[in-house]
Parts: sequence; structure tokens; C-alpha cells
Amino acid sequence: MMKSLKALVAAAVVAVAPISAQAGGQKMVEEVLVILSSESLQTQGMAMVLSNTMAQQGAKVNVLLCDKAGDLALKSYEAPALKPKDVTPGQMLRGLLKQGGVANVCALYLPNSEYSKSDLIDGVGVATPPEMAGQMLNPAMRTFTF
Repeated sequence: MMKSLKALVAAAVVAVAPISAQAGGQKMVEEVLVILSSESLQTQGMAMVLSNTMAQQGAKVNVLLCDKAGDLALKSYEAPALKPKDVTPGQMLRGLLKQGGVANVCALYLPNSEYSKSDLIDGVGVATPPEMAGQMLNPAMRTFTF
């Protein structure tokens, strides 16, 4: 009887071990790509809030700014501050860069605007399609779009 009980307990532990290891030991994503193309101030703000939060939690954050969202990277960027912290999405982008985040405007942004690379804040580059496609296809990198 005791042998049966021990065998039953051992079988239960072995059966549950993969479930508990999976639930409690999930590996954090180490690198993310955030693609921001919305011109909505609140959407831009939330993308930057989440990007900064992921960076604070240890992820390497790459941001691709497309269309009107590319304006966040301009030296001349101005926008209303968002509550509750009273900061703009552009200020949050600058904070992300200070934390080691990487930001690029999309390859189409500058050629289709009145701006040049010299109009971008320090630390913001111009993405290339091969580089961005490589990040998007990287199975170790999670992609978020806003």
C-alpha cells in the first residue's frame, strides 16, 4: 500500500512538473521591435510608455517610426503633454534613447517629407528595409505595432 502511494505521488509530481516549470519559469523576451505609425497622440504616448516600461524591465527596445509618427524624432517636435506625467511622446522617445533604446525613422519618411537627417534628434537613424525585415523575421524578437 505504501509503495502504491509513493508511486502515485511520484507520478503526480512528474505529471505536474512540466506545467509548473512552464508557468513559473517563462523566459522573458530579451529584444522587441515597436513599429509606430499612428498619428494619434494617445496611441503614440502609449507606445512610448510601454516601450520605456519594457526597457526598464530589461528588454532591448528597437523603435521604427513611420509616417506621422516619424515627427517624434524631429528636433522641432512639439505636441501637447499627456497626463498623468505631463510629457509628450517625443519626450518619452528621448527618455527611451537615454535608457539604451534604439530608434529609426522608416526608409520612406525623410524622402517623402520636407525633412533631412540633420532634422532628427541625436541617436535616431534611418532604417533600411533589409535591417527591419531581419528584425521582423527574427523569432527571438517580439514585434508590436501601434
